[in-house]
Amino acid sequence: MTNSHAARDIDTSRPHSARMYDYYLGGKDHFEVDKQAAENVASAYPGIFTCARENRAFMHRATRVLAREHGIRQWLDIGTGIPTEPNLHQVAQSVVPDARVAYADNDPLVLKYAERLMRSTAEGRTTYVEADVNDPQSLLDAPELAEVLDFGQPIALSLNALMHFVPDAQDPYGIVSRLLDVLPVGSALALSHCTPDFDPETWQKVTDIYNNAGTPVQFRSREAVARFFDGLDLLDPGIAVGHRWRPDTEPTDTDAEVSLWTGVGIKR
Repeated sequence: MTNSHAARDIDTSRPHSARMYDYYLGGKDHFEVDKQAAENVASAYPGIFTCARENRAFMHRATRVLAREHGIRQWLDIGTGIPTEPNLHQVAQSVVPDARVAYADNDPLVLKYAERLMRSTAEGRTTYVEADVNDPQSLLDAPELAEVLDFGQPIALSLNALMHFVPDAQDPYGIVSRLLDVLPVGSALALSHCTPDFDPETWQKVTDIYNNAGTPVQFRSREAVARFFDGLDLLDPGIAVGHRWRPDTEPTDTDAEVSLWTGVGIKR
């Protein structure tokens, strides 16, 4: 897991969703091809920058709620993306210093910057697993997970802005169910997912941009996103637009600008 290995594998000939997301957040870990594709999305949907920002904010709030109110001390964060501070483990460890976090992604550029994800508190632990959500068994079998996470204790499965990159043909509900099946009672699912519900025409344009760039996407309705939580107890306020899930301040953006369904459910 070396930087040189990652650098050899980085494909700069076409845009990558993680690097485009970095651009939306104002980061610097992307290439010109990613910037161009991201600007194409922004021209069709100017709210993409708001959506990305609110997605991060939801992750922060959901992590704090699970740590403070539900006793969660472990996280499995899949589709981590390029590190943007504060990262999930920094949020969790600010509440519970002994929190343990395992990150998983299959993008070589994320791997290149993975050392940023390893800066844990002395009491806690973090690790990084190179794995693909479309192969959940391989991810679960990774020895790094067993070194950091105790599958006998509750774990929060964090899937932020990930599952819309798993079209129905790849069995997204089966993947999430497989991951949840191995987690004990008291575990949680925190999930965010872009939606066309508030502006279908615009989101069809966004879909076309991603698909034409070689990144299959399927943005889903509120009902379809709620299916990921089947069998779980949803925390209030249930499935909500990102900026309306337990906001720290009164929301000012419109639902259409955010266009992101979010939710947190507990396994009973």
